[in-house]
Amino acid sequence: MTKSTKSVLLPRRIAAKLRIAGEQIRLARLRRNLPLALVAERAQCSRLTASKVESGDPTVSMGAYLRVLYALQLADDIELLARNDPLGRDLQDLQLRKRASRRDSTS
Repeated sequence: MTKSTKSVLLPRRIAAKLRIAGEQIRLARLRRNLPLALVAERAQCSRLTASKVESGDPTVSMGAYLRVLYALQLADDIELLARNDPLGRDLQDLQLRKRASRRDSTS
């Protein structure tokens, strides 16, 4: 049985964000005056895959996105994903407060 990669459906907002990311990658390539074929070669992927990255195609692997970023010397930008997590920090703080109040009540 083969996996259908075209069945990847994303919510519109997420698909739009992926398209924006692809456009930003494309603009980074253009600012560097690099042809798509050269970026694909450096990223060790096909020209079609590099083109799909630039269009924000959700069927392309995360690894392919990273290889293209690496080819553009932007690989460190991946570390910015989910770096600022205010909701997660608030939830963590709530848990810490609950633990502290339980400790204080048992002392």
